Amino acid sequence: MKKTHIHLLCGAVLAGLLAGCGGMTSLLHSGDHNLMYAKALEFYEAEKWSRASTLFENIEHIYDGSPREDSIAFFNARCKYKSREWDAAAELLDRFRRKFGRSVFIEDAEGMYAMCFYYLSPGPTRDQTMTVRARTAIHEFTSRYPASDRTEDFRKIDDELLHRLHDKAYTNAYTYYKTGRYKSAIVALRNALKQYPESSHREQIMYLTVVSGFRLADNSVQSKQTDRFLSMLDSYYSFIEEYPESEHRRELDRMAQRAKDYLDKNNKEKTE
Repeated sequence: MKKTHIHLLCGAVLAGLLAGCGGMTSLLHSGDHNLMYAKALEFYEAEKWSRASTLFENIEHIYDGSPREDSIAFFNARCKYKSREWDAAAELLDRFRRKFGRSVFIEDAEGMYAMCFYYLSPGPTRDQTMTVRARTAIHEFTSRYPASDRTEDFRKIDDELLHRLHDKAYTNAYTYYKTGRYKSAIVALRNALKQYPESSHREQIMYLTVVSGFRLADNSVQSKQTDRFLSMLDSYYSFIEEYPESEHRRELDRMAQRAKDYLDKNNKEKTE
């Protein structure tokens, strides 16, 4: 392409951008709220979310108390949602559902509100506050709208989020185990099962609890070994009762036998 053609094309694109910006600026300063509302709807229908949101935000105060108030609030929140501005969308949607509980848009608003937190929920290695908030919002939605077309999808999403919480609890506990902090590992592992008894990591958590208990006892001063080996054996018996055919069975059997040997020897020495 020749340079003159390139310059002409670039000039046309720039002129178009400037005209668009100028048009929006003129519209915002026009004072014609009905025109701004009409253009906002036009941009909304054309999925030009940022422009639509700018106009809705500039006129929403004009329509406070009018029949258009909830529409503008909902459309603006949806613009933020469609633009993937999850934090802003969640804030606007929360405000909407508290103020317009009887709006025709309320079900859609509460569905998007829950999804905002789903999209904000990080991987299991990070803080799971948003995951918990997502599950709370999902449970509220499915409770209020059990016949909704979205209910089944939300149940699947809730399962995904629950497994993310399982992963987080397990990962936190495993970090203590991996770094040799066995006392802390035992506490964290037990808390993980207490909080999520149906954890997808249940067998591994119970296995690590036994191993951590054995290593803690084995490396303890003599005065603490008896109590700690006994505690480890309690964990061992719980494990084999629940998972008698586990691939970890032979390893844990050997540890249990060493614990029993120590306890037998210790008892014998006390009686002599």
